[in-house]
Amino acid sequence: MEFKDFYKILGVTRNADADAIKKAYRRLARKYHPDVSKESDAEERFKELQQAYDVLSDPEKRQAYDRFGQHWKAGMEHGEAAAQGGGGRGYYRQEDISPEEMAGFEDFINSIFGEGGPQRGPRARRRGHDEHARLGISLEEAYHGATRTLSFDTVEADESGRLRSRVKTLNVSIPAGVTEGQRIRLAGQGQPGVDGAGDLYIQIHIQPHPDYTVNGRDLDLTIPVTPWEAALGGKITVDTLAGRIRLTVPPGSQTGKRLKLGGKGMPGRIPGDLFVTLKVVVPEPRTEADRKLYEQMAKAMPMNPREK
Repeated sequence: MEFKDFYKILGVTRNADADAIKKAYRRLARKYHPDVSKESDAEERFKELQQAYDVLSDPEKRQAYDRFGQHWKAGMEHGEAAAQGGGGRGYYRQEDISPEEMAGFEDFINSIFGEGGPQRGPRARRRGHDEHARLGISLEEAYHGATRTLSFDTVEADESGRLRSRVKTLNVSIPAGVTEGQRIRLAGQGQPGVDGAGDLYIQIHIQPHPDYTVNGRDLDLTIPVTPWEAALGGKITVDTLAGRIRLTVPPGSQTGKRLKLGGKGMPGRIPGDLFVTLKVVVPEPRTEADRKLYEQMAKAMPMNPREK
């Protein structure tokens, strides 16, 4: 099960009080409500906000989340049962917890204590559980590569065998040319176990860019041009992720003209392409001389673009 950092989702620190959590939730809920938001992932973000607020606004749930991380539901059940001699019920009943969540928690316990631990059975395993996280990066970081610091909650057993939560910090190297959804494996950085720790898998999410649209390894970029650049053609300078390039505009180009720059997309064993779409921008006549110039053009080059 993918770990979700509820504090990060709400944009608050781990020591935030109840009032700060409520304010953060209300602000973000208004922003991402599916009925008002234009974000493509608004519905998913809104559900995550509700889930995060449901846990962090409840003291018991929050305490369990801080201690057990992604296994907080099963952790509450396990902790209450242990405290009451195995016969009690926690805040969540066993039937309220999915089999996958309970199995993951039991596997986690087994990975710490081994076959001789308190969770014997067919699910017992000695290698630590794999962890999964999602990392949002900019398109520039995906193109050039970067190093990001990732902090997340993990649960470990202390010398007395008690489970303790702590914040784990790792430096993640992002290779140049990484694509949306690609996973980065960090061996041995998952949950600890008797026969070694599991792995940590980082799934990459490339955040939307104001200028570029990403399609696999291909990139789309819209470039404004003047009417005379479009009409006469010639060389123009364009700033791209690969640096400044000289682009040839064909004479008589119109808005929507699409030019392909092979190999100028996302880097890789087979690099993607960069597609540039031209947008003709007409200057506003600000002076009397400007208006007269437009009138001369209208007389010299009469046309009706709507006749067809």
